Amino acid sequence: MALLVAGGCASTGPSDVPTEWTDWQAKRRESFAGTNGWATVVGLQWLHEGTNAVEIPTTAGSKPAGIMIRSGGTVRYEVSPELGVRHRGQVWSQGELRSDQEGLVEPDVLQWGTVRFFVIARGERLGLRFKDPQAEARRTFHGLSWFAYDPAWRMEGRFEPASEPVWLTIADVTGASKQERSPGRFRFAVSGVEYVLETLWDEETQDYFVLFRDATAGQTTYGSGRFLHVAREDATGRVWIDFNFAYNPPCAFTPFATCPIPPRRNWLPFPVTAGERSYGGH
Repeated sequence: MALLVAGGCASTGPSDVPTEWTDWQAKRRESFAGTNGWATVVGLQWLHEGTNAVEIPTTAGSKPAGIMIRSGGTVRYEVSPELGVRHRGQVWSQGELRSDQEGLVEPDVLQWGTVRFFVIARGERLGLRFKDPQAEARRTFHGLSWFAYDPAWRMEGRFEPASEPVWLTIADVTGASKQERSPGRFRFAVSGVEYVLETLWDEETQDYFVLFRDATAGQTTYGSGRFLHVAREDATGRVWIDFNFAYNPPCAFTPFATCPIPPRRNWLPFPVTAGERSYGGH
């Protein structure tokens, strides 16, 4: 596909593969198949107000493990010490648990056998996420796949900051949605046609976060779309949008993730044959 991008392409030759890209691939593999990666996720239990019976997923079936008592935004866990649930190496019996607050803080992680579990906060919802490094998905991991690195997909664009508050409705795979404030948009061109991508700001990585979908979705890439991080613009407003670093959301690997879905305005009508391809049968 011939690409005409605003301001031209990077000067990297077609046969050159940046070390930054191969290093990123290694980090992607670790984020999936590492001892704390997405392949270790074995369960998700949403917590309703009041008392919830905890069921720890194991290869032999669910194991009853006490109760979680939700009161608004707080969760208290009570379990018989004889079961051997541990927190920071010590046997746990009862107390409040800190959630992950959507990835902004470290949650209190409990462990029973090889299974670790903790409270996640997704808007008004609270749930328990269970991870097991002995999970079948991790044991049978057969690798990730990418399109070959193509410097033509590293494009120059411009960041247009929002002159007034712009709110994006971001739905997730569970059917819930929330309003996220956008700091602005990227404007770039493909084959002489201009396109726009709305952005979010990632506090953890301190860069722009883009949810997008393109014409490869459901064919060679994950059906709902992919994610991309873009570094902050320079003093002139220029950004480099490198689709070679596009990657799958966690939902491409596990049914127990709560991934956001790209808003319709970020659906690109052309195929982006760069970045991470679909994984397995998901």
